[in-house]
Formats: sequence, structure tokens, C-alpha cells
Amino acid sequence: MVMKARLIANIIEEFAPLHTQLEWDNAGFCIGSPDAEIRGVLVGFDCTPDLLREAIEVGANMVVTHHPLIFNGVKKINDRDFIGETICLAVKNDIVVYAAHTNADKAAGGVNTLMARRLSLSHPEPLDETGLCLVGDLSQTMSSAQFIDYVKKCYSLVCLRTSKPLDKGIRKVAVSSGSGSSFISAARAAGADAIITGDVSYHHFFCDDDFMVLDIGHYESEIDIVSTLLDILQKKLPNFAVSMTIKNNNPIYYR
Repeated sequence: MVMKARLIANIIEEFAPLHTQLEWDNAGFCIGSPDAEIRGVLVGFDCTPDLLREAIEVGANMVVTHHPLIFNGVKKINDRDFIGETICLAVKNDIVVYAAHTNADKAAGGVNTLMARRLSLSHPEPLDETGLCLVGDLSQTMSSAQFIDYVKKCYSLVCLRTSKPLDKGIRKVAVSSGSGSSFISAARAAGADAIITGDVSYHHFFCDDDFMVLDIGHYESEIDIVSTLLDILQKKLPNFAVSMTIKNNNPIYYR
């Protein structure tokens, strides 16, 4: 069974419309034609050489990832660097590369919604028009120590980084997938007691006494989208070869 790549993309875009991506993003088709005949799809988090090799092994000639392979201009393409090797593998093996990124972050049921679900936040609402940060309530007020333990349990974390623990209880929480430091001030202004995100730089941990920042990691905050994309495609294409990578390895190692 084969089908056009555009039909597979259409299913994803019903969930995460491409026009909702941020202007700096590069979601959608990165390599290959929407008219390509697809025999199988492999879903992953990052488009890497290992993911392409896995696609070749399982007979998939389309990969769907969360992070786009190419963000900025590529001046040289060869197999001596990460991006070039991935591009070469895709082109040589006629593999279509597609990404659902910020459009999937803000989608109903997308990455930020999945973060809120992990924490069982009630009534999560967008912080602003971008939809890249949600604010909701915990089921009960927690101390900083209780909250840290709860977050670690919800995300199966060995460790995380936090700002100074609060003397007050924590109830209202903001979540922003990936790199959400830009929402810290707005989350505090909206009445949140804490924000959970990733990629927090040193200076953002200097917080006011009534607010707390928790960095769980970029990968950890977004990885749930892979199984969601898989589920969407499998439900719409029950008789088509759609699988999820077994190589979703976090590039950051904790020792």
C-alpha cells in the first residue's frame, strides 16, 4: 500500500495546522515532494542520521519529527557534519522529511497540553495569543519540596534545576515546552506561583520571592508529542505502515 506524502501531512495538519507555526519556524516538508509515493512512515523526535538509518532498515521512506531538520540556511552539504550527513542520507535514499514543530506545540492536545496533562493541571488556559504557555491549577496546594518531588515523579526525572524554593504554597502553575524562559515574567504577572520549562539560562534563576522556575529539560518537556503523532497517524491509517522510532535518545546525558 502506498499513498502521497501530502495525504499523510494533511492528517498531521488537521491536528496542528501548518499556518499556526511561528514565523521563524520551518515546520512542514523539509526534504522531498508532497507528491512522493510513501510506503511507510517512521515517527521520531529529532531528524538525525540514526533516525534515517532506522527508517531505511524498516522500509519507511518518510520520517515525521517534532524538530525540523533545517532552521537556518545551509551553506554546505556533505557527510562530515550532523546536518549534512542527515540530508545526504535522506536524498540518497529518497526519504521525505516532515516536521510538526511550533504548530504542534500550541495545538489543542499538543505539546503544552501534554505537559499540563502530566501534572493533572485543571483548566489550563493559554497565557497569551501564541499559545506556547499554559497556566492551570494543581489539584492541591504544595510546598516547594512537595512540588519538586511531584514534578520529578510526573516526568520520571532523575534530577531537575530550580530557582530558590518558596516559603509559600504552590498551586497555580505555568508550563511551556522547550525553551520557555521568555514567559517567566508574564507567568508571574498572571498569578502563577511557578513555571516549568526547559533551556533556562543562569540569570533566569534569579527570581522574585513569590515565584519559582523549574527546568526539566527541553527533551523531557516535549517527548510526549512523538507518541501523540504516532497515535494520530495510526488511527487515521490503520492499515498503513506507521511506526515510532526505538532510538529517541536524549542528546543530553546526566551523570
